[in-house]
Amino acid sequence: MYRPSFRGVATALSGKLPRPGLGTAFFGARLLVAFALPSHLLAHEVHQAVPPATAAVVDEAPFLKENEAAMIKMMDDMAIKPTGDIDRDFVAMMSPHHQGAIDMAISELRYGKNEQLRRIAQEIIVDQMQEIAAMKLAIGETVTNSAPAPTQQQASAAVEHHHSGMHMDMSRGMKN
Repeated sequence: MYRPSFRGVATALSGKLPRPGLGTAFFGARLLVAFALPSHLLAHEVHQAVPPATAAVVDEAPFLKENEAAMIKMMDDMAIKPTGDIDRDFVAMMSPHHQGAIDMAISELRYGKNEQLRRIAQEIIVDQMQEIAAMKLAIGETVTNSAPAPTQQQASAAVEHHHSGMHMDMSRGMKN
């Protein structure tokens, strides 16, 4: 049985293909231009850039600043020096990654208006905190007993300030 070789097939096909010429060169040049130039230069309609409303930019500035700070901190903290222990290195990189998600979710809770996204942000905070704790436990690190929810830190300080003048001694009424 005869099996054609690659060279034989290529030779047979090349005889049926059109010879390269001006048309092929023109087509190739068009492809080069299409992929080399940015798409907005080839657009048929010219759209003027619409600046965002000034009020929206001012309202969003604190949110953007917090998110940028969270991203920079996360990326810096994820840049670890490998220890040779893959599991510990994994936790060392993933913990700041999860903390970055927590920090961004806190920003959404502070500034976001969409109730569905605010609920998702709350879930992100709880889930990511649990995952950080689980990863640390998995490599034998201790986990703190409890910490205030990230969004309640300011509220707890306000409550302490509000009740700072009130001191109750409950021990007098209690019997051992």
